[in-house]
Amino acid sequence: MTKPPTKAERDARKAFRQVDAKNAMTEHEIVQKAFSNNRERLKAERLVREAAGPPPPKTKAFKAKRK
Repeated sequence: MTKPPTKAERDARKAFRQVDAKNAMTEHEIVQKAFSNNRERLKAERLVREAAGPPPPKTKAFKAKRK
């Protein structure tokens, strides 16, 4: 049988949970900001490409025939 935690242990666990939750949210915010910045950069690049006009049509390369 395990003995129930003391008040000091409960308070310590509560404090550690709060710190861990704060760190997890900070990490999440950093990842979300990086994702958002990358998405905005890619969107800007796409808009520049679209404003430049359609790409030239692709031509098929002819294969050399073997004899």
